[in-house]
Amino acid sequence: MTAVKLILDKKREGHALGSAEIRQFIEGFTRGEIPDYQMSALAMAICCRGMTVRETADLTDAMMRSGEVLEWQEAVSAPTADKHSTGGVGDKLSLVIQPLAAACGLAVPSLTGRGLGITGGTADKLETIPGYNASLSLDDFRRVVSEVGVSMTVQTEEITPADKKLYALRDVTGTVASIPLITASILSKKLAEGAQTLVFDVKCGKGAFMKTREEAQFLAQSLVSGAKAAGRKASALVTLMDAPLGLAVGNACEVEEALTLLSPNGVFAALEPIRELCIELAAEMVSLSLDKPIDEARELCRAKLLDGSALEKFKQMVVAQGGDLDAFSRVLSRPVFKYRIQAMRSGYVSAIDAERTGRVALALGAGREKTTDRIDPLAGVRLSVSVGDKVSVGSPLATLEKSTDPDGLEKAAAEMFKAFVISQEKPQDIALVLERID
Repeated sequence: MTAVKLILDKKREGHALGSAEIRQFIEGFTRGEIPDYQMSALAMAICCRGMTVRETADLTDAMMRSGEVLEWQEAVSAPTADKHSTGGVGDKLSLVIQPLAAACGLAVPSLTGRGLGITGGTADKLETIPGYNASLSLDDFRRVVSEVGVSMTVQTEEITPADKKLYALRDVTGTVASIPLITASILSKKLAEGAQTLVFDVKCGKGAFMKTREEAQFLAQSLVSGAKAAGRKASALVTLMDAPLGLAVGNACEVEEALTLLSPNGVFAALEPIRELCIELAAEMVSLSLDKPIDEARELCRAKLLDGSALEKFKQMVVAQGGDLDAFSRVLSRPVFKYRIQAMRSGYVSAIDAERTGRVALALGAGREKTTDRIDPLAGVRLSVSVGDKVSVGSPLATLEKSTDPDGLEKAAAEMFKAFVISQEKPQDIALVLERID
């Protein structure tokens, strides 16, 4: 324990830890030899004092090696790639991007997560499809990736156990907001899943964890640098999350919208910017993995959407993981309690607060405050307008839905109404992609 105390003292004083010291600490914590209170002390010291790029890479590596590290050379012949999003409101992009990248010839092993707070989890969305198994064993995960080319499932106990233990401590000790700890948490899982190309969608704005562009840039650069230090191809897009992505915020309704985005028949205008963002992120994966110019990668992605290949990949993955899309259609037809809100003035929708929208969806039952909370798969917010749309008095703005009971709908509607800003002048168009970092 003397060595542990010296490590804590060293980081508390702001000195860089050695690679062996970081590895020793994480290994001891994973085995249970270093107690939670000492790991919490190190996390707080890191939060306050920071870490160098080398320290962050060492922490990431130690956390990655705390469990099983997957390899794909024998299982698949295609290049492996994955996309990670830092999360947002209405972010169903993984449901489109991962199968789209697979349709372009990549193998996409994607360990995803469950939602907590206003950030919806991809696994929760997929589990609204009856029968879909989002908790595959590693053997089944390998099988689906090998057979279909893409699988989305939650992290198993074998993957980065150190991260799971450490995250639980960070959540209760006020050390979540630390770039080195965030980087190590995200990267250790992504590196452990074995993909050789990693693309990061780092969101900033009202509905994102990173509220400012500068914070998002810092995290994006940290993630890309860490991935490259581990020998992976990597890039990041910093994207805007002031308004919800798309028109659906919930679980089943977001899967339904993802199916629309994957449809070869095209999408209506309100979803076109979201589809273009999906193409841009998938093109990053394809460009890096296949050494294609980005323009060629975009055209390939667009072609695989238009010919139905991406939708077919999604369907194949769902079937391989036990899901039934016909039964999902019946889920969508179940009765729900609804409350529609309307515009009280004419003008243009100049803002839709993503964070407020996410909190309304959470209150309706679309998310969870605690990991033990149950989700109402049909709860959510269906927007009728996007930023820039012209509305008149009485125009529908959004419909709130839940399937359990009508309690709370009126209160939630009053809160949702505050998310809309209606102005006399049409707002300027703002690009969702703010910058690329490589």
